[in-house]
Amino acid sequence: MRTIALLMLLSVPAAAADPARVTTDGSFKQHLQWSPDGKTFLLTRIHEGKMAVWTMTAEGKDLKRLLPNHVMPHFDASWSADGKRVAYVFDELQGTDGKLRIHVCAADGSDDKTIVPHKAFEESPRFAPDGKKLLWVSTRHGNPELYTVDAEGKNETRLTSEVAYDLHPAWSPDGKRIAFASGRTGKQKLFTMKADGTDLKKLTDGDHLDGWPAWSKDGRRVAFVSQRGGNYDIWIVNADGTGSRNLTNHAAQDTSPTWSADGKTIAFISTRDGGSDVYTLAVPK
Repeated sequence: MRTIALLMLLSVPAAAADPARVTTDGSFKQHLQWSPDGKTFLLTRIHEGKMAVWTMTAEGKDLKRLLPNHVMPHFDASWSADGKRVAYVFDELQGTDGKLRIHVCAADGSDDKTIVPHKAFEESPRFAPDGKKLLWVSTRHGNPELYTVDAEGKNETRLTSEVAYDLHPAWSPDGKRIAFASGRTGKQKLFTMKADGTDLKKLTDGDHLDGWPAWSKDGRRVAFVSQRGGNYDIWIVNADGTGSRNLTNHAAQDTSPTWSADGKTIAFISTRDGGSDVYTLAVPK
């Protein structure tokens, strides 16, 4: 009996440790992105009534705006794989509406320029791992679809053509596949496809919403946000769709997962302490 009990114990995955709190200001935060070298976070933050892209160290220090001269809202920034460039959404407000477009700047906020001009809602820009393309979401053909353009803003290519929406794209580390959220089968689920839009595969299932996929650095797992437990938690799943697991399992809202450079830790945003703050959590093997 003791041997059986021991075997049963060994078969149970190790529990995740309690997350470490990185920020304590409580201001609204979203779109968290860990830098490729693991030293810096990009995030959307609302401070003094203004939505902007901010940076801070991985320890939560030196919190500052990346583009302090921008008076219009800007958000949802992401790094290039070499950490030298940042793509983000710029919102040119006109009355109660906004003209969203995609900008790229250097990691220090200099050399800021428009890469994808406004045609509709232009959102979620993501650099390809080789830096040669930019993936983003646009409603220019009626509903949210995925597109790519080269780093100079030329050679636009449409990757998806669905009546349902396609959102939250994320490149695999080798650049061969794209994970994204879609309502094409009813409830919003995660899918993957080749970088050219072929070979569609469903990654998650069930009667709940899944979104915001983030690949592990080795491409073997995907972290994502799901409300399958009744509220938003951070989950992980193997790249083949097996082994889904709730990492945070908390009554608060946990969103925006992003992996550390060594692939051992996930950072995310949570309301568990009353405000909206950044936390880190070691990922069980």
